[in-house]
Amino acid sequence: TCPCCGTLNHIHALQSEFDAWQAGALVQDAFPTMSATDRESLISGLCPDCQVTIFGSDEEDEDDWDVDEAICEEMKGEDD
Repeated sequence: TCPCCGTLNHIHALQSEFDAWQAGALVQDAFPTMSATDRESLISGLCPDCQVTIFGSDEEDEDDWDVDEAICEEMKGEDD
């Protein structure tokens, strides 16, 4: 249950992943295929809507990214 709005949120995970997390594994290591939103729900209990309200959305952050295409092309050339 979300501590902010009271919404009941369900997250599906493998028992082995949950056990690894409970044993001390970092949440991103224990649940490598789970979305960041679901992992945050496990940590804080916040539902997806309250996460957007509190933290903003990933889409907002992406608008601020300034990618230098020349640097990207240069890095690709290093792999050859």
